[in-house]
Amino acid sequence: MSNGIYLFIASLSFALSVSLMPFWVHWMKHKQYGQAIRAEGPKWHEQKSGTPAMGGVIILATVLLFSLLLPLFDLPTDPIFYSLVFSLMAFGMIGFTDDFLKIFKKENEGLKSLQKFIAQLVIGLIVMVWLVSHDHTLVISFFATPIHITLLVVLFGIIWMTGFSNAVNLTDGIDGLSGSTTILSLLFYLIYALHIENYGVVLFISILIGGILGFLCYNFKPAKIFMGDVGSLAIGGALAAISLALNQPWSLLGIGLIYVIDTSSVILQVAYFKRTGKRLFKMSPIHHHFEMSGWSENKIVIVFSVITVIASAVTLLWIW
Repeated sequence: MSNGIYLFIASLSFALSVSLMPFWVHWMKHKQYGQAIRAEGPKWHEQKSGTPAMGGVIILATVLLFSLLLPLFDLPTDPIFYSLVFSLMAFGMIGFTDDFLKIFKKENEGLKSLQKFIAQLVIGLIVMVWLVSHDHTLVISFFATPIHITLLVVLFGIIWMTGFSNAVNLTDGIDGLSGSTTILSLLFYLIYALHIENYGVVLFISILIGGILGFLCYNFKPAKIFMGDVGSLAIGGALAAISLALNQPWSLLGIGLIYVIDTSSVILQVAYFKRTGKRLFKMSPIHHHFEMSGWSENKIVIVFSVITVIASAVTLLWIW
């Protein structure tokens, strides 16, 4: 089958997402369901308060709709494809619940951290059982000798998906940042999936890229809509699931380097403050540090995107 069909599918996914997004923006504005800006964030972000949120709903709706309509395109699917769809939707439901409580129910905290963490672990377990039951050579490629299906691999996968689900969520703090970096990360995984002829993963990534790109058209500064936890938690979990489905989990440390840096900056900030009572960065995650150092949001998005491309290219050469 020609690879052009996947470009066609991505284009249709983009067309659907970019067409539905204005209706979602209008409805959220009409209902006055806007994003509340964190008090501890940069002061100039206060002007973004009230901006429609939960744009990830349209991304997920786009992927779900295409997954249901795939028989019309006579495209080959496999259990791995549906496991990735499930991971996106399930992690997205955690984010949707969190956003729903904060935005619709006006509960500032949303889900408690423990509730969110337990839900992520459960979903991670389901996805890993699904993956290993259909791929009996799943390995952790970090080791010189591949390790076949073990409890260790399953536990690793659960932690991996939970960690990156939260990591992408942390990156979603500047207009266009999360959407831009995730599209680039997905593109490099798409190239690798084509290389090893894993067309279930190729199909999933093609649909997801189209959905995110449609959202991104309305998320560049000044953002008309934010992704919300429903989008960032879902995409982070799906990215980790993709790396596992391709038997290249450690590659996400390079292809998802920005998420690693942002998450590490938060951990370092907290640890340093507890030890010294001082801040290591002006603000964490680190994209806010650069913002408070005078960088524009657009500059941060461009620089972080370039870093993603370079790190992903080096990683791709390593695993090729």
